[in-house]
Amino acid sequence: MNDMTQATETFADALMGFTLPSRNARGRIVRLEGVLDAVLSAHDYPAPITHLLSDALVLGALMGGLLKGKQAQLTMQAQTTGGIVRLLVCDYRDGAVRGYADFDADRLAKLGANPTLSALFGEGYLAITYETEERQRYQGIVPLEGDSLAQACESYFSQSEQIPTLIRVASRAGASGRMAAGLLVQHLADGEEGRERLHVRLDHPDWEHVAVMAGSISHDELLEAGLSLETLAWRLFHEEDEVRVLPGAQLSRGCRCSSEHYAAIIARFPPEEQQAMRNDEGIIAVDCAFCSRTFALAI
Repeated sequence: MNDMTQATETFADALMGFTLPSRNARGRIVRLEGVLDAVLSAHDYPAPITHLLSDALVLGALMGGLLKGKQAQLTMQAQTTGGIVRLLVCDYRDGAVRGYADFDADRLAKLGANPTLSALFGEGYLAITYETEERQRYQGIVPLEGDSLAQACESYFSQSEQIPTLIRVASRAGASGRMAAGLLVQHLADGEEGRERLHVRLDHPDWEHVAVMAGSISHDELLEAGLSLETLAWRLFHEEDEVRVLPGAQLSRGCRCSSEHYAAIIARFPPEEQQAMRNDEGIIAVDCAFCSRTFALAI
């Protein structure tokens, strides 16, 4: 019997997890609305960058939602030398998401409305860093290849973690604001520990079945505001013996900047370096790229 029991339904600005026990698979679904607008409103991004950063925030939430522990953090950074997008960064910690993009506006304007990933980044790379609650850090780096950031993240999981992974991301702008959503599904080897997974599991019949089902999802389904995430999982996997729903974190814009935060960072520098940072009024001005605010520190 299929199990989808849940007291409430999830629609937007929250993560929802699920597992398919009989297929050794797990997944995450997310849809961003108000949180997405809050992050994007910090800068006047042109449409191609808005679309790119929207995808990145969804990916950060999907991957960050796999972490355990409130202080665990995922950071995703796409970077290139000489590319139009010089830096794209987002992170996730306990439901808080933030992101920022730095780019060459003049060169971007010459590309048209729908530039490819290679046109934006050239010979770029994607670095994904996990930090555990115990402050242990793990990082994987993959080339920014393929048609999307989602494909680069799939490559990260297959190369760095050897976990077969399917990711689908969609975003659009509408009259009521921007919306972005995504689905991540993974196949986990029996027993997990000490097993070789990639070459065995990519052609495992359970994973092939799950990947076909998950891959059938459409952009419109992901972005259908009135369709709950629980119903979306049911549509995809209703033929399975059991689908276990795992309520996830409520999401929020997660810029952690404050005068106290930056003052603590500046205090780590030697006095002579702090003095060199001061302006003529003796103030140290710190700009936060994530929220586009300037903090004036009189320390």
